[in-house]
Amino acid sequence: MSQVLNTPQTMTIPLFVGQGKIAYGEKPVPAPGPGQLLIEVKANALCGSDRGQFYDGSATTPGHEAAGVVVGTGEGTVTAVGMPGVVFLMDFCGECRSCKLGFTNQCLGKRADYGFSHDGGYGPYMVVNENVFFPMDPSIPFGEATMLLDIMGTGGHAIKRALQVHQDIEAILIGGAGPIGLGVLAMAKLLLGSGMPVFVMDFVPYRLELAKQMGAIPINLAEQQANDVIRAAGFGGVDAAIDTSGKTAGRHTALQALNQRGVLVCVGHGQELNLDVSSDLIAAERTVLGSEYFRYQELAENHALILEHLPYLRQIITHRFGIDRIQEAYELFFQGDTGKVLIEQ
Repeated sequence: MSQVLNTPQTMTIPLFVGQGKIAYGEKPVPAPGPGQLLIEVKANALCGSDRGQFYDGSATTPGHEAAGVVVGTGEGTVTAVGMPGVVFLMDFCGECRSCKLGFTNQCLGKRADYGFSHDGGYGPYMVVNENVFFPMDPSIPFGEATMLLDIMGTGGHAIKRALQVHQDIEAILIGGAGPIGLGVLAMAKLLLGSGMPVFVMDFVPYRLELAKQMGAIPINLAEQQANDVIRAAGFGGVDAAIDTSGKTAGRHTALQALNQRGVLVCVGHGQELNLDVSSDLIAAERTVLGSEYFRYQELAENHALILEHLPYLRQIITHRFGIDRIQEAYELFFQGDTGKVLIEQ
């Protein structure tokens, strides 16, 4: 049975018109169809992957880290109106080989990437298929709930990918202290223990200081060599390196810091990785892995973690803006002196 609460007929949305400019326009509030939910968005986090939409423009409403409350349901749905939750980016089919094995982030019949192919979380309302909505405990603030997605989800998935090939990790290096790098740091501490040595390298002092506050050993690449800092801390190298920068130089530095049997996990999209297969991989039995977003099923595990560790995780959020200041939010975010930046409605 479908149900829709009283909602306005139209809504004001940000228009990503290109060249780093955001305007505003009007659009009808969408109605949920069969199997769909209408979400009143309460918060959406900025992400580095929005860069192309901000500078090149977007025909759809961006925003792929959305948290909100269900205000409408279509035929055939079971989620109750009033339920708070978050939206999984990838609308997975649930029927393909990958989905049946639980690899929803590798769906072979993906129907949408919310915020990219379909309107996302910067509008006051968005429609999603019910399968991508994850209900959450109402005690979690909507802004903080966005961390279940790219921060905890992507960060934790990268750590789990590393563990698939190296179960005895004794030290980790993270390339990039942006929000995803901070997410990897946080999840390394939560999944592997607060005493796990985690090195974080970047050029931005603001972000390195934030990483230090969260328990990392910072490496300022403008002044230090990664291997020098790692050795000074008493390690010959690291067992896992997680690159969130997407930069060739960062990946190369991470690879060269690996011990024998070490694993490099590439999370940040972008440039290439150059290596000598014999010396970099074969002789030392190193592994290079990709890590794309995370599996829908991981939301339940991370939901339990955020309830237990919310004060620690909240440190990643450094700035909050209303939707009327989204232009300012993006300009500040791309300057680099931020952690996670939120738009709250």
